[in-house]
Amino acid sequence: MTMTRRRTLALLGGGVVVAAAASAGTFLATRTPERALAPWSAAGDYEDPRLFALSYALLAPNPHNRQPWLVELTGEKGFVLHRDKARDLPHTDPFNRQIFIGLGCFLELLSVAATMRGHSVAIDLFPEGDEGPIAHVAFADGVTTDPLAGHILDRRSCKEPFENRAVPQELVSQLVRYGDVITEKDKVRSVKNLTWDAWLTEMHTHRALKESVDLMRFGKTEINANPDGIDLGGPFLESLMLAGVLSRENQLDPDSSGFQEGVKIYREMLAATPAYVVVTSSENGRVEQINSGRRWLRLNLETTRLGLSLHPVSQALQEYEEMAPHYNAAHEMLAKPGETVQMLGRLGFGPNPARTPRWPLETRIMNG
Repeated sequence: MTMTRRRTLALLGGGVVVAAAASAGTFLATRTPERALAPWSAAGDYEDPRLFALSYALLAPNPHNRQPWLVELTGEKGFVLHRDKARDLPHTDPFNRQIFIGLGCFLELLSVAATMRGHSVAIDLFPEGDEGPIAHVAFADGVTTDPLAGHILDRRSCKEPFENRAVPQELVSQLVRYGDVITEKDKVRSVKNLTWDAWLTEMHTHRALKESVDLMRFGKTEINANPDGIDLGGPFLESLMLAGVLSRENQLDPDSSGFQEGVKIYREMLAATPAYVVVTSSENGRVEQINSGRRWLRLNLETTRLGLSLHPVSQALQEYEEMAPHYNAAHEMLAKPGETVQMLGRLGFGPNPARTPRWPLETRIMNG
């Protein structure tokens, strides 16, 4: 099961920005959702530096691939970033903390991409308060390319078992600027148990699970029709759909073979984890959530540069009633008093990024 990303950004007021150029991944030709993946072959083809940077920014990681950003172009050098409240996740993210982290990832990826054309961006967060626009963004000349920019198109949230080998200390030392890295075996074991217990809790909390299942796109036709959410595509999964093993109904039925197969896949994946990385903040306001997303994005680019893989495991950090015991355990285990754990990720050596699928997208932008 592969998490999707939308591939285009529709500007509020008219126009579309297509995502940065890259291969379509490992979909086989006959089952490739061409429309949903088309933006991968078109980005970076913009003279306007805002559209150029946005064509990369829309590839940012975000919860359930909701892509909750709306962009309104203003003047010749700026835009306003809005949040699309229709993309909220009321059951798994009731306070929208993860949505704002995703918006932070978007802003940081935009900032990194802008440097590829020699531009810096000034970001004014919440200029009208928490309920107004997310940010006013202005472009200016005169910066060198960010050293992480060359890794944008290889970045993934890697949902695969990691290799059974430790993360070397020399690589760990290059990640600590972004978060706390956990490699000690006993603590790794404790976090592994926590993430598995939290994942099972979500799978057996009907309203939380249904929120995910409702966002699943089953097969090429659905992925092309709605290139967001969680895509389930490719010859193997579509053969299971044809056989009736994989469907919306059985993904919600704990007794079904399809549900049990998903549990097996995730058990093996989460167990194959040699290290974790934690992003915390001393406060938990919107600005801190945005900034945590910016740190996570840079962490993900840095792990890519170092040949490592990163996969967020967010279930224990979600703030609904059934998850409370795991949320409390995560904070006791991973945070100092008063801190909030904003992101928790598996860290290790995963598949070669070039062989890891890329995912479908869509977009909205407003012309000013």
